[in-house]
Amino acid sequence: MYSFIKKYTETMQGIQFYPIFSLLVFVGFFVGVLWYVKVMDKKEVEALKNLPLE
Repeated sequence: MYSFIKKYTETMQGIQFYPIFSLLVFVGFFVGVLWYVKVMDKKEVEALKNLPLE
């Protein structure tokens, strides 16, 4: 299966853009989640922390 995908992608033009784009999307999402957790209100953190126990 991997050899089929590798052979197919070798024939595509401009394929080098997609790995860079996917890396930027992943890093952007990860940084966004870290920022959201950093600025969360303490009451919201407590409510989410006790959610499984309710």
